[in-house]
Amino acid sequence: MATQSDKHYLAGLDLAGRRVVVVGAGPVAQRRLPRLIGAGAAVEVVAPAATPAVEALADAGEITWHRREYRAGDLDGAWYAVAATSDDAVNAAVGEEAERDRVFCVRSDDAAQGTAVTPAVAEHDGLLLGVLAGGKPRRSAGVRDGLLEALQSGVVDEHAEPPAPGVALIGGGPGAPDLITVRGRRLLAKADVVLTDHLAPRELLEELGSHVEVVDVSKIPYGRAANQSVINEHLIEAARAGKFVVRLKGGDPYVFGRGFEELLACAEAGVPVTVVPGVTSAFSAPAMAEVPVTHRGVAHEVVVVSGHVAPDDERSLVDWPALAQLSGTLVLLMAVQRIEAFAEVLIKHGRPADTPVAVVQEASTESQQSVHTTLAQAAEDVRNADVKPPAVVVIGPVAGLKH
Repeated sequence: MATQSDKHYLAGLDLAGRRVVVVGAGPVAQRRLPRLIGAGAAVEVVAPAATPAVEALADAGEITWHRREYRAGDLDGAWYAVAATSDDAVNAAVGEEAERDRVFCVRSDDAAQGTAVTPAVAEHDGLLLGVLAGGKPRRSAGVRDGLLEALQSGVVDEHAEPPAPGVALIGGGPGAPDLITVRGRRLLAKADVVLTDHLAPRELLEELGSHVEVVDVSKIPYGRAANQSVINEHLIEAARAGKFVVRLKGGDPYVFGRGFEELLACAEAGVPVTVVPGVTSAFSAPAMAEVPVTHRGVAHEVVVVSGHVAPDDERSLVDWPALAQLSGTLVLLMAVQRIEAFAEVLIKHGRPADTPVAVVQEASTESQQSVHTTLAQAAEDVRNADVKPPAVVVIGPVAGLKH
């Protein structure tokens, strides 16, 4: 049989309803079967034994399993074959039969001896990607992964049409640019206008095209703040002007992010809105500092509380005496400035003064720092460490866990 060259003709085979024979039912065959099944092929496996996964496919009727050794003639009527046994001699025999019958055949043991090779494959939003690298599978897999990541992130846009005018409320996660969701990054790459703030991952803005209008609507704690009504108006006006507008936030839009206020304003104005949840800092910031907000046998509840107003403020909707009676985890957001008041009210109503506390500043970024203290000492230790917003305060036994 002729030795295969490193130059291939890449084609998409329509195997739906057509006979495909896979000789062997071990781990290699197990990897090849799902995509053949997904292509609609009439897959027949020839092997005396199979892995549990292959056996399950046969039991489910997704393949036909001939529980015996390969024999000449097994490729009769086949359109495609895969030789995937652990016996090189059997694979060679399958390849020779395939050559005689003009059936394209993949050799798992020696790709150069087959008449076809399996590309590094991935699927994305209706696209099937296949990469061949002349017999260098690691290279083809690396290129495949890079293309897939570029498509998922929106760096490569597979859609020729621009998105319809509207607004996307996107949570950017706790700070690191690679903690935004795949969907969020993809939509961000399509934006005509981006309204962002200081909590959103700023590195993501560097990836935007020069045509994208970026509007800073930062609400800096205890400093200048963009009025929410102005933000709403800007979203609506830009969308009505035919733009695709992204409101990029830190964390999650619906966790103390005023995302629903913006959705209501857009809905009232007849502007379509897409909501993309983000990784909330309430849980991810403690995780980055190796603090679990729950742990078996330690905490059975987690309560997330906004600290943007003091406990005695008439605008407060929080039942602080009730929270003090809980034994689980309290996560306070926007609480650094008033941490002394929160600690005092919790201790006053029954939370032990020695309750562990962890404060995590700018989680997932290069500026991340953590302070481990107790409820009684929290205010002093936070001041001494010069902790600044954004920071997340975790109160409860989980904050004292060590590994």
